[in-house]
Amino acid sequence: MAVEQFLSHYGLAAVALGAAFEGETAVIAGGLLAHRGLWPLGGAMLAAFLGSFAADQMFFAVGRTCRGMAWVQRLQRRAAFAKALDVFHRHPTGFILAFRFLYGLRIVSPVAIGTTRIPARRFLALNLIAAAIWAPLFTILGYSFGKGLERWFGGRHVPLWAVGVGVLALVGGGFAIHLLIQRRRR
Repeated sequence: MAVEQFLSHYGLAAVALGAAFEGETAVIAGGLLAHRGLWPLGGAMLAAFLGSFAADQMFFAVGRTCRGMAWVQRLQRRAAFAKALDVFHRHPTGFILAFRFLYGLRIVSPVAIGTTRIPARRFLALNLIAAAIWAPLFTILGYSFGKGLERWFGGRHVPLWAVGVGVLALVGGGFAIHLLIQRRRR
């Protein structure tokens, strides 16, 4: 099976899983590949929305019901967990709407929020709104990046290897930003 066939068959599920556990890079890649014509842009947006929304609901439920589990307790000892709770207590609504946009707080935040007394229905509603904003934003960013690549290739169809290079550049850029943030904290 060719790479394009594999991606067109399993790709949107991969975008959803990537949105759930990795975040922006997977969603941007989904937009890039939508521009490439492997699936519809709306399908990539929907997959990103569903993956992000479902994962955050799951992590919230883990925080709410599994506080005694060893991995949740290890998570609670991390500085990011304390930071997430601090910001949440000062700005609960704003934090729920924004945490998925904040690097390094993507998974820890819904778990931390789940340990608070916020009503589950309120988290669900705000999570729904935030995912509905986040998913199209980053999918369109990837789609636009694909348009830029197409212009760079003189209006021709962007080769799959160029999409791969673009994804690697995004991942590398994200990693470089992560290293800079870590260095600044020290």
